[in-house]
Amino acid sequence: MVSCATTFLVGAQFLVTWRQMPGNDALGLWGAAHVVGSCGSVMLALRGIIPDWISIGCGNVAMIAAYGVIWSGVRSFERQAIHLLPAILVSGLWGLFCLIPAFYASIPMRVAVASLIASIYCFGGAWEFWRGRAEMLASRRYAVGLLLAYGFCYFVRIPAAFMAPLPTGQNPLTSRWVAVLCLAAMLFSIASAFTFIGLTKERAEREQRMAARTDPLTGIANRRAFVEAANAALAKRGEAVLLLCDLDRFKAVNDRFGHEVGDAVLVAFCAAASVILPKEAALGRLGGEEFACLLPGATPADAHRTAENLRGAFARITLPDWPDLHLSVSVGLAEATPGCDFDRMLRRADQALYAAKALGRNRVEIAEPSLRAA
Repeated sequence: MVSCATTFLVGAQFLVTWRQMPGNDALGLWGAAHVVGSCGSVMLALRGIIPDWISIGCGNVAMIAAYGVIWSGVRSFERQAIHLLPAILVSGLWGLFCLIPAFYASIPMRVAVASLIASIYCFGGAWEFWRGRAEMLASRRYAVGLLLAYGFCYFVRIPAAFMAPLPTGQNPLTSRWVAVLCLAAMLFSIASAFTFIGLTKERAEREQRMAARTDPLTGIANRRAFVEAANAALAKRGEAVLLLCDLDRFKAVNDRFGHEVGDAVLVAFCAAASVILPKEAALGRLGGEEFACLLPGATPADAHRTAENLRGAFARITLPDWPDLHLSVSVGLAEATPGCDFDRMLRRADQALYAAKALGRNRVEIAEPSLRAA
């Protein structure tokens, strides 16, 4: 009774949290799974009071379906295909097996099959969580360990059902294995509530932090995030070259072709930069049509070559629907000097960019004479 009540309350907690975060279908699936599982537990607990076909057949179908829905919830959380219908159909196979007299009469066989299916779902959920480990969430490893441990408990039941079978004619509910299983189910329900809800909140907080540091149009770092990354790179390596890029005549593009085309031009520049810039480079949008790129450890010659490649690639971009649209970018370069902070470096790059604009645009200019000679 305690196990059934605990499972139901955990399911209700999942559903309440889902109402608060309606876009997270995993919470709804986990809530539904625990509610269905608690109903299955009630039917199993009423063995001998209600007909056996309800207690044994329907009760186990509900329990197996609950684990299938939990696995589907994990896949939903990891943004994978849910496969909810196949998971429910697997539980229906249990009902078909119960129509076989030899299977229905064998308690060890029933326990083994139900435990095997439940363990597969638990191990499958653990694998889905582990496969998504590239997304750094603090509770992810706990979720993997929780599902592995519970799956192992079910897996142990398979040989135990044959090695320590119940005496003939004894009510299965009097077995100590049932008590152990109820305790494990209760602990799993409580632990899953803390862990799974914690996962969803950690993801929401992570996405909020990323949104606060990401330019919504282009998907690259915004000014705040770029400045932080640049300062960290300068503090770590000291040697770097800053590329300050400004799209030429961008206001005229917006006025003549519209803001949708202007937005497409901004996205196109970022796409070209992501291909040309080295992996260790930091790219950010400082505002409007102005972008910055920091090349840690780059030599002046390498930085100038990269800037020219970027300028040329952007100039070659064409939009078939607007053949009169011609794109170009001006770039100012500044090298990090000993004791130089990022703000001073940015001012020097801005002076070089101003010079590029004054000399006719669509060119790369370097701030320091030593860089210009290189």
